[in-house]
Amino acid sequence: MSAWGTGPFENEAAADYAREVVQDGPFALAEALDVALDPDNDYLEAEEGHRAVAAAEILAAILTGDTSALTDAALRAWVQGADPTELTHLREHALEALDRVTGPGSELPELWEDSEDADAWRGDIQRLRAALS
Repeated sequence: MSAWGTGPFENEAAADYAREVVQDGPFALAEALDVALDPDNDYLEAEEGHRAVAAAEILAAILTGDTSALTDAALRAWVQGADPTELTHLREHALEALDRVTGPGSELPELWEDSEDADAWRGDIQRLRAALS
């Protein structure tokens, strides 16, 4: 796993994804959540899981105004200019995507389970879930 921490943007996939969001905006958020929720996808690879967690974090930042978890300055600026009323409809999708990322048939829990940081990762997902609720 190409991660250097448990945070939503402390891995290569999410760092790359942040640039996509700045470029493509709300479309990139919806797409990452849709990929995670695709019923034809029996197994969620780590990269798609990281992207879904990052999308949920970005959405939470837009809806709550808390950008402290966003490590990219351009992404933070984009989030501050986003209209929360236009993205509220993605909240349920983000919560469902987090369930998929942490559930069976997802690679991320398997990768974290033997790590000393597993509890921190799960705690961060719970924090994110609470921010979206």
